[in-house]
Amino acid sequence: MTTNNDKNSAYTPEPTPRLNWAELAPDVYKAMVRLDVAARRGVDPVLLELVKIRASQLNHCAFCLDMHTKDALAAGESVERIVQLSAWEESKHFYTGKELAAIELTEAVTVLTDGFVPDEVYEHAAKYFEEAELAQLIAAITVINAWNRFGVTCRLVPGHYTAGQHK
Repeated sequence: MTTNNDKNSAYTPEPTPRLNWAELAPDVYKAMVRLDVAARRGVDPVLLELVKIRASQLNHCAFCLDMHTKDALAAGESVERIVQLSAWEESKHFYTGKELAAIELTEAVTVLTDGFVPDEVYEHAAKYFEEAELAQLIAAITVINAWNRFGVTCRLVPGHYTAGQHK
């Protein structure tokens, strides 16, 4: 990895995290890890990484973007599909119908500006996912949003994660 702490570097200095919440609230961190493990059960690992990347893009969580992009690449996802994810509505041809339904649901759950997940978005996802699978997907979307809030609030620093490090 290229580090931006080198004094001769053209990059800006790497920021310092605000707070190491995982060390200071270890019971909460451990509970989040257990919740994450439970939420991912039965969800396709590549689809899961797309969902985590999209939620992290929307939430501006650089730490989670770093982590889940690396995990997606390690799981066999293409650079092209990861890059296009931020513009998925204009790049639908890169994704399956099921992936698009999951991405759309991720956006609706993540950005609750109207205070609800629209019926048409939920019903579209329900066409592609059996109820138990949909419940797991909603749980996974909710969990990545919680992780994003920790990452953004504590200003966790991206760039040091190795694929599979937290599996």
